[in-house]
Amino acid sequence: MAVTGAILVVDDDPAICVVVGEALRRQGHRVKTAGSIRERSALLESFSPDVLITDVMLPDGDGLDGIAGILERRPALSVIILSAQNTLNTAIRATEKGAFEYLPKPFDLNELTRAVSDALGSRKNVDEGAADAGLPHDGLPLVGRSPAMQEVYRTIARVLSNDLSILVLGESGTGKELVAEAIHSLGQRRTKPFVPINMAAIPRELIEAELFGYEKGAFTGAHARTAGKFEQAQGGTLFLDEIGDMPMEAQTRLLRVLQSGEVTTVGGSKSVKVNVRIIAATNKELPKLIEENRFRQDLYYRLNVVPIALPALRERREDVILLARHFLDRAAQEGLPRKSLSEEAAQLLMAYHWPGNVRELQNLMQRLAVLSRENVITAEILRNSLPLDAVPADHGAPADLLAQAVREWAKRQLGVGLTQPNRNLHDDLLAVVEPILFQETLASVDGNQIRAAGLLGINRNTLRKKLTDYGLDPLQLRISD
Repeated sequence: MAVTGAILVVDDDPAICVVVGEALRRQGHRVKTAGSIRERSALLESFSPDVLITDVMLPDGDGLDGIAGILERRPALSVIILSAQNTLNTAIRATEKGAFEYLPKPFDLNELTRAVSDALGSRKNVDEGAADAGLPHDGLPLVGRSPAMQEVYRTIARVLSNDLSILVLGESGTGKELVAEAIHSLGQRRTKPFVPINMAAIPRELIEAELFGYEKGAFTGAHARTAGKFEQAQGGTLFLDEIGDMPMEAQTRLLRVLQSGEVTTVGGSKSVKVNVRIIAATNKELPKLIEENRFRQDLYYRLNVVPIALPALRERREDVILLARHFLDRAAQEGLPRKSLSEEAAQLLMAYHWPGNVRELQNLMQRLAVLSRENVITAEILRNSLPLDAVPADHGAPADLLAQAVREWAKRQLGVGLTQPNRNLHDDLLAVVEPILFQETLASVDGNQIRAAGLLGINRNTLRKKLTDYGLDPLQLRISD
């Protein structure tokens, strides 16, 4: 039998309160709603909820402020944070404050109701080890607010308080090392070393010496004892990049070290205890390498405790402009000329397929910051900087941008509107798009309705009716002399 309880929903959007409230009531919960921090505080005095669902951006302040104090007074309360900010910073802050769950907006209503059920089921097992309130927030290395990045942020937030091994998956250039750096710099080991090693960049015969160290005379050129990466990372984090390129013989020794927690240098006989967190990364399909006997299955299981899959940039196009401007701002902070993007250039950036992912975008912005003589980066400048066969024609970029805009609009509407029985998304979208289309078309033909109807592919009577419905005056849409 499902566990039911008392729920307090806090959001300044009345529609969200109504939709979420009704969904929870249908599951048997008692629900009250509030639209501000002040109302939340008042209700907490008269109403004892089992679960608090609260937005971050509220009219009278930050919804996360005060959460730690609330949980201190009500340790059995579970808090679910909703936020449209959708940044790694928000996910980390929510976790620090002791939130049970963090859901970015637009959220899936079913996911929210499941989170409430999970919170009610586990409210007796409150974690008393609250996260350290002194974690750094400024200068976080990951940028992006797309839905594809939200699961990455949520997973990062969940692994900061433990030492579980992590396997970061993703194409080259997606930012796998940035994820590892974020986990280290925000986690419990942040005061200790972060030591990266790229398996693909080291000759096969030297990988074991680099990882485990070597004694004087162990091989030609070994003039003194040298600590390996494991010893260098003592107490901190060891980042094993491109783990799929590691030779089988080195994999066997790595597995032994992970199992025993001890390292023996090449040419040595005495083992050294090591205490490091392991974060590995690869752009290869490790299960396929296992089938080909090129990667140990037992090592894969040891590394893949918590997988984090990074999306390719083409799968998070809504982040492209945010990232581009971030890289231009960073270039300016480093002393390079400050540049901005024209609207047409932004459209081209979103339409490009980015085979090199975020790294390719970063390199392009840095190159343009240095070489472009113009303060504004135009579409023409971009076309001269990107592969010509990979840049869409001028008419393609706006279409891609429109498709992306419609996709995001639909996601936002569906995020909280799945339970509204009389919702007509088709008509809602037309009400947004048609007036703009009619205005621009009429303006282009100087208000001539016959010509406009022909361009639109509808008859004149239909156009006239729609103009009346939308309150558009064709005489005001004529191009002025």
